[in-house]
Amino acid sequence: MTPKTGGPAEETALLRAARARVRRRRLLVLAAQAALVVLVLGAWQLGAGQGWLDTFTYGSPSGVAEQLRVWFTEGTATGSIWRNIGVTMQETVFGFLIGTGAGVVLGIALGRLQALADIAAPFIKASNSIPRIVLGSIFIIWFGLGPSGKIALATVLVFFSVFFNAFQGTREVDQNLISNARILGASPWRVTTQVVLPSAMTWIIASLHSAFGFALIGAIVGEILGAQYGLGQLIAQAQGSFNANGIYAGTVIIAVLALLAEWLVTRFEKRVLRWRPARSGADAASI
Repeated sequence: MTPKTGGPAEETALLRAARARVRRRRLLVLAAQAALVVLVLGAWQLGAGQGWLDTFTYGSPSGVAEQLRVWFTEGTATGSIWRNIGVTMQETVFGFLIGTGAGVVLGIALGRLQALADIAAPFIKASNSIPRIVLGSIFIIWFGLGPSGKIALATVLVFFSVFFNAFQGTREVDQNLISNARILGASPWRVTTQVVLPSAMTWIIASLHSAFGFALIGAIVGEILGAQYGLGQLIAQAQGSFNANGIYAGTVIIAVLALLAEWLVTRFEKRVLRWRPARSGADAASI
């Protein structure tokens, strides 16, 4: 006789076991990450405390913590730390949204229209080859020290990151799907919005993970080149006064903001791409 397959109770037990393995693995990863941070900071503090590292040049974890305490409790030379964070995030978010929108629209348009892609190709390649630091200087001349120049630089960095993914994702769409939609009488607009865009969405969402980082880089670089407020301006001030702890403190804040943004993008990705089949417990545990 053929052995009976497991019933619902057995399947539930297997699923729970798989989830338990995933949780254990996550805890181990978090423990390893925490241990690595403690090891690096401990070695750095020990070296600074014992005089092996010059604190004027390399700073120290305790000095960075003190600088953060001063910024968050007493403020900075340009006002509240929250105002500086708010200015940087405003520039970053606007650059991210504008660059993403332009990159998706132009990427899909050029991916769908070969003639338009041929015309625009040399201009896009030439624009992408311009060093971003040069663009930052140009935007400061154009827009001054206000947020507009930083938003423009962040937009450019985000645009190219998203554009190439949207363009390639459009080119990778199964032509059979497009042909079937046309046979069923779908207009070019409906083919683009209901077939091409959903199919390319995986490519587009993947680019957003790096796009927000590029937007943050654009805002920070623009502020370092010239600004009245922002985290980049604080870092530039710390550099001008040879305050290594101030540079590290600004970097810590930027890293925290980037991690929060990555978490939000990941949540957005899971919500938008809910149609994708979920990984099995074994697959998830092996990643």
